[in-house]
Amino acid sequence: MSDLLRSTISARISKLPLLPPTSVDEGDEEENEEIDTIGDLPGSGMGPPAMQRPPNPNFSPISASGFFEQALQIAIPARNLDCRVYYTAPKFKNGTVMICHHGAGYSGLSFACFAKEVTELTKGECGVLSLDARRHGRTSSTDGDDGDLSIDILVEDFCAVLETIFPDPAAAPTFLLVGHSMGGSAIVRSCPKLLEKKYRIAGVAVLDVVEGSAVDALPHMNSLLNARPDGFDSMEEAIEWHVSTNTIINANSARVSIPSTIKHEEGAILPYQWRTPLRSTAPYWLSWFQGLSKSFLAARSARLLVLAGTDRLDKELMIGQMQGKFQMDVIPGVGHMLHEDEPTRLAEILVEFWRRNERILPAGIKKVGDL
Repeated sequence: MSDLLRSTISARISKLPLLPPTSVDEGDEEENEEIDTIGDLPGSGMGPPAMQRPPNPNFSPISASGFFEQALQIAIPARNLDCRVYYTAPKFKNGTVMICHHGAGYSGLSFACFAKEVTELTKGECGVLSLDARRHGRTSSTDGDDGDLSIDILVEDFCAVLETIFPDPAAAPTFLLVGHSMGGSAIVRSCPKLLEKKYRIAGVAVLDVVEGSAVDALPHMNSLLNARPDGFDSMEEAIEWHVSTNTIINANSARVSIPSTIKHEEGAILPYQWRTPLRSTAPYWLSWFQGLSKSFLAARSARLLVLAGTDRLDKELMIGQMQGKFQMDVIPGVGHMLHEDEPTRLAEILVEFWRRNERILPAGIKKVGDL
């Protein structure tokens, strides 16, 4: 189901190569998060401010420093981007890195808890790299124009980030591409481009998005988005809203990920506002999801689809599943943000998928998802 549909329905109901010039150490990361996420609540200048509920400490932000080894700013002049990535490198030579792309409105930190689980499950054999897309999180444009979120732009950005971090495909680790919702579309379309450049791709994993249901939901998005608040009085309130509406069931994950999706606007009536208002992304919704099933099934790698429920598969996926072209798993008891709600279970699924498809098989036996 689309990033927009499930989250808004819920609301309605209630070591990579060191790059010293751009690296951010853990101390700086914690300091920056405090600055970015906690600020004074200004009055209106029109008399005493309205009574506000004190921030709930149970929903205070948590630093990402305990979930990734590094937080880096990667300069990509060709894309006019200064891109934030979070990275834990594999501990062994010729390791694999899960490259994660978030969904609309979220950030690379939505994979924070998942990344920690993968590191522990594989004892560091598999690394995790998660990025902030343009107009999301701490990624910023160097020319002031980063408004275009069409799928072609997202794909070019994604490939450029990996080519900048791992410039030599022969020396680069094997990639396992993981994308949630909008990010799922970006990673499957990036796969052939990366293969053309001789990067090794172990597989593509798409999280909780099916083209048919996503496209069908688009006409209803604007009315559903009306249920989302325009902003919040505090960062704690923003985090609590996501948990209380079941947008993110896992409170610890929300405390890590949500601060990067909210910006502080000094003097605003609601001083904590969305970094990426979902309504502003409407012109790009169709480009994200249209053709997703075809691109997924055409990926020349192992394929995995993980759903939060028994979403209706469209015709192409239904035929593909009957032909054994991809692996499908369903995680019960979670919402759309399944990688945040159940990071341990998702890590288990993806680590098993990675191990199965990295193993050297006898001649004549195909990998999961191979034609």
